[in-house]
Parts: sequence; structure tokens; C-alpha cells
Amino acid sequence: MTAVNTAHTDLGVEKTQITIEDPMAASKFAWDLVNRLQRFGVGLESPKVLLCIGTDRSTGDCLGPLVGSKIDLLQQEFFTVCGTLDKPVHASNLKETLDEINAHFRNPFVVAVDACLGRIENVGCIHLGDGSLQPGAGVNKDLPPVGQVHITGIVNVGGFMEYMVLQNTRLNLVMRLADVIVSGLNKAIYEFQKQSAREI
Repeated sequence: MTAVNTAHTDLGVEKTQITIEDPMAASKFAWDLVNRLQRFGVGLESPKVLLCIGTDRSTGDCLGPLVGSKIDLLQQEFFTVCGTLDKPVHASNLKETLDEINAHFRNPFVVAVDACLGRIENVGCIHLGDGSLQPGAGVNKDLPPVGQVHITGIVNVGGFMEYMVLQNTRLNLVMRLADVIVSGLNKAIYEFQKQSAREI
């Protein structure tokens, strides 16, 4: 579970909120992400890493690995995916994973995905924003900030007994959030590639 650190970007801290109840949620997600990638100057050949943070040991915190596993099934070649249900990226191995990413790629562009707790009226919403995530901050863990762009899904209400809240989060909501994020990522990949092809 994460907190957002918007101090790590020079391109602004504008954030977009999309509810999974919106029938256009995946399309809005895709348009927003494509716009962010373009503003950061990301190209087709740029190394792009989708860093999906979380653990399958907690219902509320499995959003990241779920997204990673689902996007992996699409067999896309746009993102390198780190963090799946089979091989989750969490507090114990995050620093090691970041070291591996930086060893394998030169100047990788990292899109970080994680679950988040928030206000009751925002549960079931997806946030996209510039800047890094601070994984584990919501449960008092000291981990490095990650990502040039972040995607968070608000899975439950924060502010009290966070570990217990995460354990008692409905899997149905997490699955729905993951489905919208993955559909949005898939549409974003298609749209980004289409727009880039026009420019060649």
C-alpha cells in the first residue's frame, strides 16, 4: 500500500481521478496515460517498466500483482512487467528489484502501480499522476520512491488500523479495479503505438 510523492517531478502534479463505475473509465485512463507518456518524451524505443507493487498475501494489497499478471497474459511487448502474483514485488524485495531494473535498462521510464487507502467517497477510484509513489508509507514502512508516473487504485478507507483494513478488503472491488487498469493499459499501448506510427 502506497502514498504518493509528487515532489519528484518537474512536469507538474496534476492528478486524474477515474471511477470504475464510469463506462468510459478504460478509455479515459488510456487517453490520460498516453498524454503523460508523451509529455515526458517517452518514445517507442524507450525502455518502459510497469512496476506493480503489492502482495498476494493481503486482499487489499494484491492490486499491483493482479494488474501485473493480467497484463502479462496479453503478451504485449510495450512494457517490461515487474510484479505479478507469481513473482510479487513488495517491501522485502523492492530495493533489489529497482537495482535489477536499473542494471538492465538505461534510463528506464517506470510506471508504478499500487493499491491505496483513501476517503470513503473515493473508494473504487483510480488515480493517475506525475511523480513517484512511496510504497509502504501507508503502513509505516520506509521504502524508496518509485516511478515517473503512478497509478493507484483506492481499495478501502484509510486512517485507522490499515493492516486490518487491507486484510478485510473485498476481492471483487480489487478485481474490478485491476480489470479497468489493465483494459486502460491495453488501450493506451494501442493508441500510443498508433500515434507514434503516424509520426514516423
